Amino acid sequence: MSNILIIDDEKAIRKTLSEILSYEGYKIEEAGDGEEGLKKFKEKAYDVVLCDIKMPKLDGIEFLDKAREANPDVPVIMISGHGTIETAVEAVKKGAYDYISKPPDLNRLLITIRNAMDKNNLVTETKVLKRKVSKVEEMIGESAPIIKIKETIDKVAPTDARILVTGENGVGKELVARWVHEKSNRAAGPLVEVNCAAIPSELIESELFGHEKGSFTSAVKQRIGKFEQAHGGTLFLDEIGDMSLSAQAKVLRALQEGKITRVGGDKDISVDVRVIAATNKDLLREVDDKNFRLDLYHRLSVIIIHVPSLNDRREDIPLLVDKFLADICADYGIPKKGIDKDALEGLKQHNWTGNIRELRNVVERLIILSGKTIMPDDVNSYVIPKR
Repeated sequence: MSNILIIDDEKAIRKTLSEILSYEGYKIEEAGDGEEGLKKFKEKAYDVVLCDIKMPKLDGIEFLDKAREANPDVPVIMISGHGTIETAVEAVKKGAYDYISKPPDLNRLLITIRNAMDKNNLVTETKVLKRKVSKVEEMIGESAPIIKIKETIDKVAPTDARILVTGENGVGKELVARWVHEKSNRAAGPLVEVNCAAIPSELIESELFGHEKGSFTSAVKQRIGKFEQAHGGTLFLDEIGDMSLSAQAKVLRALQEGKITRVGGDKDISVDVRVIAATNKDLLREVDDKNFRLDLYHRLSVIIIHVPSLNDRREDIPLLVDKFLADICADYGIPKKGIDKDALEGLKQHNWTGNIRELRNVVERLIILSGKTIMPDDVNSYVIPKR
């Protein structure tokens, strides 16, 4: 059910509009002046606001200015019985969705409200889609390790040097790979990602190098592998420490010779690919344990970028929380929630075993379960789920 806030100092007008719109299925709240209206506007999410212009304490134009500062996406429809063309123009210039004279024509009012809601929904959907299709998320942080990573990316991205990204699960290794690609000379080409840990060992070679029709029982047609798909661009091999030794040998050949052979094929196929690998394992220990090839390790680790755990960069937590609050609230179509300084301090002191991924999930949980401001009690109650 859509929420509408009616702000008018005339009780009879509020009552009439409330009855009409409630009958149409809207949930209505009222405010008797601009100050009360602004307080409610900041405390709760509304789909549309109907606002009178001539009011005590805070008039409609002043309310409009402050409402646009607090949440510019909520459409505000100005209504006035003392209106002039100049007033209407001023209201629209300041960001009002529309201007309707009193007494309002019922049909026009309902159509205007419906159109305003449609526009609001489109604005929200567009913001979500833009964020989803944007090339790369921002790398958030001002700590020394993050500044060093950004500087390293700027230096190595324009080259074709192979990069090994190390770090715990959830620290953002994929984001580093995306920024290297984005800032490289291959940015116009594809960025192809492969999660080596998610692919069964018997299928990893087919996934990477492709296969010919009939090369094995389920090979009912030819398949183009990730190396060929990434031609002219970047191939990101995530969790490469989980790759089988036989696949490692073929990856080594591809890096050495710039050629691959599809499973079941005998034709060499040239590939022009920059490889970025990532792992949460100690690959040199894996080498000692005979699980990883030393020659492949040296091929991959021309540049090593280590991404620190969130516990090692706690000073970045306020920036990350602010970013997640903005993004998640926008996805939900609600005003951005605030967070109490003591609640933020509680998040900074938490042991983040799941790193940034865990922090984002926690912020989403707090947004859903907390009030308009996230308080210390919310952190105590919701950061560590009760078993």
